[in-house]
Amino acid sequence: MRVTLKVWRQKNAQDKGRFETYELDHIDEHASFLEMFDVLNEKLIKEGKDPVAFDHDCREGICGMCSMVINGRPHGPLPRTTTCQLHMRHFRDGETIVVEPWRAGAFPVIKDLVVDRSAFDRIIAAGGFISVNTGQAVEANSILVPKENADKAMSAAECIGCGACVAACKNASAMLFVAAKVSHLALLPQGQPERYRRVRNMVAQMDKEGFGACTNTNACEAACPKGISVANIARMNREYLRATLLAED
Repeated sequence: MRVTLKVWRQKNAQDKGRFETYELDHIDEHASFLEMFDVLNEKLIKEGKDPVAFDHDCREGICGMCSMVINGRPHGPLPRTTTCQLHMRHFRDGETIVVEPWRAGAFPVIKDLVVDRSAFDRIIAAGGFISVNTGQAVEANSILVPKENADKAMSAAECIGCGACVAACKNASAMLFVAAKVSHLALLPQGQPERYRRVRNMVAQMDKEGFGACTNTNACEAACPKGISVANIARMNREYLRATLLAED
């Protein structure tokens, strides 16, 4: 198949940036979107040009690195699909495809389609550690977890921290990401000792990083490749309110 790519090129965060257009022929319809970009970069290198910088790692929909806005949608047109799991057969022969980086002040562009998402790492670090008793391994059945709580916690834990929620939100809010991480531990017995300190610190760090506020448009859930529910945002708000009222350390 043949495609026309309009790709955002930007040297660094200070560069103004611009779109560049590339024509590709004989693309296998079963190739992944990132494999198509590999073909593009091989072509550019042979022509003595600078290849397009883009993030990738596992290419199995697990790591969350493959951050691209494709035709205006984070990760592309398919719901609950990461960019690396998107295949060219979902595009039309001869189609023009526009590819951009995540657009958020808290995610400054490093180069081309690569953005700095270390703000997420700092939010996670602000959450701190979980208190555990050292020594002999605890019997697996000694800590009982209701199935409903376990299911909700595991659903929240599916978040891969890709940042699509931020890219999709008109306010560049990170609420869904932070809520997923807060909910995961708040629902489990192991997360109780630092429960309120954790939510206060993570929300404070989120605000410090410059992410926008949530205005409940649910664009984050729609763009999330793992389908993380906005119900987690409501849970985090309740957790934060309790933490503020109790002011526990």
